[in-house]
This record gives sequence, structure tokens and C-alpha cells, in this order.
Amino acid sequence: MLPDLRLVGAKALTPEGYGEQVVCLSEGRIMDDAPMREVDLSGFMVLPGMVDAHGDGFEKHLAPRRGAMKDMGLGVVAAEAELAANGITTATLAQFYSWEGGMRGPTFAERVFSAVRDVQPRLATDLRTQLRFETPMLEDYDAARDMVERFDIPYVVFNDHLQHDVLEKGKRPKRLTGQALRIGQNPEKYLAYMQMLHSRMDEVPAALEILADQLSDMGVRLGSHDDRTKVQRQDWHAMGVHIAEFPETVEAAEAARQAGDAVVMGAPNVVRGNSHNGNASALDLITMGLCDGLASDYHYPSMRRAAFFLAEAGVLDFAGAWGMISSGPARVLGLVDRGELAVGQRADLVILDAESRDVCATISGGQVSHMRGEVARRFIG
Repeated sequence: MLPDLRLVGAKALTPEGYGEQVVCLSEGRIMDDAPMREVDLSGFMVLPGMVDAHGDGFEKHLAPRRGAMKDMGLGVVAAEAELAANGITTATLAQFYSWEGGMRGPTFAERVFSAVRDVQPRLATDLRTQLRFETPMLEDYDAARDMVERFDIPYVVFNDHLQHDVLEKGKRPKRLTGQALRIGQNPEKYLAYMQMLHSRMDEVPAALEILADQLSDMGVRLGSHDDRTKVQRQDWHAMGVHIAEFPETVEAAEAARQAGDAVVMGAPNVVRGNSHNGNASALDLITMGLCDGLASDYHYPSMRRAAFFLAEAGVLDFAGAWGMISSGPARVLGLVDRGELAVGQRADLVILDAESRDVCATISGGQVSHMRGEVARRFIG
């Protein structure tokens, strides 16, 4: 934990606005101005730490090559270092529980959640977990609920990536053979499993309603993924699923807003100017007031790039743009103690070079998770 500090000389973003302000840290919290050791951060920006509501960029650290990562904990530590180097102080690691197997299968999910639980006490970044559950897996509903309970997973998102239109016609999904061989499965058995899941889809709604109720009773936040229609989103809302992740159409996002549900979009979508697969533009949804926060999705650096883009393009003022990657996602996740540099909040902040906008330091809960160069010299003195 850092000692009591007064950060002076920097331009800071606080509830009072953006400008040269003093930011005080004490016992892991933002505090009122008081006699403390001063650190001169002239030439830098002090901003609220980024809150990532959904990201899978950690995967490359856990399994860079098949069989390369025997100690999953080492991969989590490496992922945390990348998160911190990108100014992220709270990260949601989105892990699949899917019929697809391999890194998306239940066994791998068990290893990931075990590793996060084991190494979290050694890390500064607040690593939170999300279970991305494939709804056609009817025989796994009890096991998934048990996994959520055992690992105290606070956030579950429902997915369905089966190619139902192809399976309905009796055809083979694209890339089936390569996907099966990659995870060590016989392609024909893999196809038969997919066909079995597809054949039972009429049983899913009733089972899903029970599972959603059970998870809600456990205090778990629930989200849906890739909604396309108003009816889809209304159905999810009726089941207590109040977060719409990456809706694919304006229609679905509008339905979420009308129901009072949160919408999360991908920061890479903003940076690119559109979705990589032709879905709704995050920029359009933000402009229309239909987005509550941005997530890293698959690329951690995109979060701060998206915020500066939104501000410079005049879509939002700087406070609103930065809020898309800090206070907005914090509210979506129900984290009332972070997202702003307000008195009493967690000391979660990122220090950027005012000219290059490089991340020079990240502090999470009053602990340094990343620090380098001139900022490190000024802190050390």
C-alpha cells in the first residue's frame, strides 16, 4: 500500500471537472486534502482507473500454445501485468463454458477460475470473473450453477453460438473438422453432439428461466450476448437478465434502454469505427445515448484510445468519454466504490503522459500495479 500522498501539478478528472487539481491518497482511498507527502506530476494526467466489464484478451497468456502453460497461475499473473500496463484497475475475465471445448470447455474454465482465486491475493488489480454459458448445454445447467457458487462468480452471460440454421438443414457447420481436430475430438462425434444440442432447443427456455432465477437469488448479475431483436431483449429482461452485451442491432439496444437495462459495447468497435463483423456501430449507439459503458472485448489498449477518440470527435465531453471506461462500467457491474476520483472512493487511478497519453502508472486500491519512467522517479524521489 502506498503511503499518504498528495498528487499535485497534474490535470486530474474529478467530479468537479477536468483541470489542475490535487488528488490525495490515504489507506487505499481518495481522501480530502491534508498534509501529506507531495508528488509533483506536472506534465501528466491523473484519471480514474479503467473498469473493464468484459474482456478475453487474457486468453493468450493462459494458453499461448497447446500445452505450453502448465501452471495456469503464471498466465493469470502475466495477464494482470498487461491489464495494469493499460491502466485497467478492475478487470472482468470473460471465460466460456461451451460445447466448443478446448479453451472454451468446462474443464478449462475450472482451471481458469481456480487460478484466479489462487493468485488474486498476490495481485493489485481487482480481477473479477464472468462465466459465459452456452444455453444449449441442458445437461450442464446444474454443473454451471455449481461452478458459479464454488468460485463466487459475480457475473454470468448467456450465449448461443450453435449454427442453428445450418444444423436445421442437416448440413455441416463451417470449419467443423478443423475445430474438432484442434481440441482432439472426432469430427463426426463432434457434429453428432452439436446436432443433439440443436434438437433439444425447445427445452431450453423453461430450463433457462429456472437457472436465471437461481442465479439471481444468489446475487449474480446476468447478461445476454449478441441480441438482435426487440423480442429477444424483452424475453431476456423478463428473466431478470438486465445487461445487454454487444447488441448486434440498434433495435435490440433501444429495447434494452426502454426496459432500463444496461448496454455494454466493445471499445475496439469504437476505435475501428464499426464492428469487425458488420454489426451495430458502438459509435452510433453512443451518439444515440444507447450505451452505458465500453469493454476491452479482445484488446485492452482500445479502452483509452476509444475514450480519447470520443472526446476529440466531439461525441462526448472528456468527462463523459472517460466515464465510458470508468464510472459507466462500474455502474453496470454494481461497483459503487470506484469509477471516479471522489472522496471515499477506492484509490483506483491511472497516470498518463499528457502529450503521448502513454500509461505511466496504474494504482489499484492504493497499490501500485504498474509504474515506469519519469513518474516512477518522481514517486521514488
